[in-house]
Amino acid sequence: MKNKETNVTIEKGQKFPLTIKRLGINGEGVGYFKRKVVFVPGALPGEEIVAEVTNVQPNFSEAKINKIRKASKERVAPPCPIYSDCGGCQLQHLDYNAQLREKKDIVKQAFERHTKLVGDKLPLKDTIGMEDPWNYRNKSQLQVGKQQEKVLAGLYGMNSHNIIDMSDCMIQHPETNKVTQAVKGILEELNIPIYNERRGRGLIRTIVTRVGFETGQVQLVLITTKEEIPKRDVLIKEINNRVPQVTSILQNINGRKTSLIFGDETIHLHGEEVIQETLGDLQFELSARAFFQLNPIQTVKLYDEVKKAAQLTGKEKVVDAYCGVGTIGLWLAKDAAEIRGMDVIPESIDDANTNAKRHGYNNATYVVGKAEEWLPRWVKEGWKPDVIVVDPPRTGCDEQLLQTIIKVKPKRFVYVSCNPSTLAKDCDRLMKAGFKIESLQPVDMFPHTSHVECCSLLTYEGK
Repeated sequence: MKNKETNVTIEKGQKFPLTIKRLGINGEGVGYFKRKVVFVPGALPGEEIVAEVTNVQPNFSEAKINKIRKASKERVAPPCPIYSDCGGCQLQHLDYNAQLREKKDIVKQAFERHTKLVGDKLPLKDTIGMEDPWNYRNKSQLQVGKQQEKVLAGLYGMNSHNIIDMSDCMIQHPETNKVTQAVKGILEELNIPIYNERRGRGLIRTIVTRVGFETGQVQLVLITTKEEIPKRDVLIKEINNRVPQVTSILQNINGRKTSLIFGDETIHLHGEEVIQETLGDLQFELSARAFFQLNPIQTVKLYDEVKKAAQLTGKEKVVDAYCGVGTIGLWLAKDAAEIRGMDVIPESIDDANTNAKRHGYNNATYVVGKAEEWLPRWVKEGWKPDVIVVDPPRTGCDEQLLQTIIKVKPKRFVYVSCNPSTLAKDCDRLMKAGFKIESLQPVDMFPHTSHVECCSLLTYEGK
């Protein structure tokens, strides 16, 4: 009987009953048909559905909901009118408290899959959520397109290259929505050429807006395929007239056929080159390409968890790897002997050094380059950190950096991650080298999406 079930074939279009056991890392429901895993977007844990297969792969299948036979009590009506088309959020149809529970479970699954830590051996805490989980994003990057004479700004629909116009995104700060709508209207009126992705022709590719939650300042960046913008002065004048809250207007040139938003060249068009943002007692200058956390309200909670994990006494040397504009390092600076940070984006490092100087932190230094190159160099020069803090991209820590951390053996290693899978893999690598995970604290930086941030503390125990 076992062999029959293992060798069962699943075909596209096939329908079968399915009980959803949990949520997957992308927010989809996960069930098992004849011992084979099936991913179903939109299905929730505990639901009994009829699944219709849409895609078959050797190790898994994907399906859509054909019918819900028994709905979860935690299923809610998503308030966003384009929720099912947009794909930007994955969990608006799940009660918010249940989202927090499931995000904790997503972290748990990652560690059970990639490490030997299961059950009580995993020091995993409850997810820290938001009191009001709406309008929290301080930045929007919307692709621009044209439908007949109408200019659209939005995201590509799920599994398509059609732009879904996002007039009033419920997770974006209202000012970013307002500015994007105004700019869209001005581009349409002035008939400025819009980029056509299929043909590879046109000028305006993306509208990027970022707002300072505390200052109210808005930065607008127009991503274009080339430098010359027809009616440029009229465009700037109209933006000033209609959305005076925009204090910084920039142009970034990206003529390549790429999924990356920004190109290498940024031109200052009007107003300030940066906007100001405040986190707790700290003020930050943000340039167009500089990384800054997208949810300032939850960022304070996340960085407080980093501070708690670092346990600084004023004597420690601290490395802030993948530092961006220096937010984490400066959050720790007053309790540290010295902070050193690095990032590959030069503008971020300029901002980080400016931010350190502005706050009078002479013990903080930031340099351009990769963590995996700078850290070994410092160690070779005799500068050994007591605490290392990393906040890497979704791909996790570079192998060379992990090797250096294992060699340096800091007293505490604080790992901030936006990807539970790469976090678990990197932690497993470090545990095999004598480190121990002391705590895992999930923080909900992106309500209504499947993403979960996690602050982890590891200490070196020896082998």
